[in-house]
Amino acid sequence: MRMPMVIVMAAVAASLLLACMNVSEAREEPKGPKVIHVGGKVLCQDCSNGWYEWVHEGKPIKGCRVSVTCMDEHDRVIYYGSDETDEEGEFEMIIDKYTSKGKELKTELCKTRLVSSPDPACNVPTDFAGGQSGVELFNPSVNYRDLTKYNLGPFYFTSPMCVEPDTTYSSSDDQGQGGQY
Repeated sequence: MRMPMVIVMAAVAASLLLACMNVSEAREEPKGPKVIHVGGKVLCQDCSNGWYEWVHEGKPIKGCRVSVTCMDEHDRVIYYGSDETDEEGEFEMIIDKYTSKGKELKTELCKTRLVSSPDPACNVPTDFAGGQSGVELFNPSVNYRDLTKYNLGPFYFTSPMCVEPDTTYSSSDDQGQGGQY
């Protein structure tokens, strides 16, 4: 009577062991890169020079803030991070590809944009290379083994004197002053 009981216990133990192995296989670590690298450069455009210099000879700005915002399928923010540029105007962010709840970031739903510049003479963001409106991360510059990297920009700030003033008038702009100043 004791031998059949041992066989039954061994069979139960073996089936529990197999069930645990199947569960652990189902929770296998995701393959591929676990982080995303986002980098680029931020420069100052000087509109007082000629067109070629304005476009091709920007000066790096140290201390500019650049951000990455990632949304989910329901337009909710699931990641926000930012970085400051170094002396050469370069930024580099390393972003976990998975949220703390294990949800994978969809890079095509992430945007990188300019936030601020510490230079009072060059602090107006431009939309050259999408710096003001944001650049979607959809085509990595490097995708090799455990490295996925997006090289963006350069992004540009410009001087307040380079921005065209808004000359449009709307009656709602006077805020009840009747157009009298």
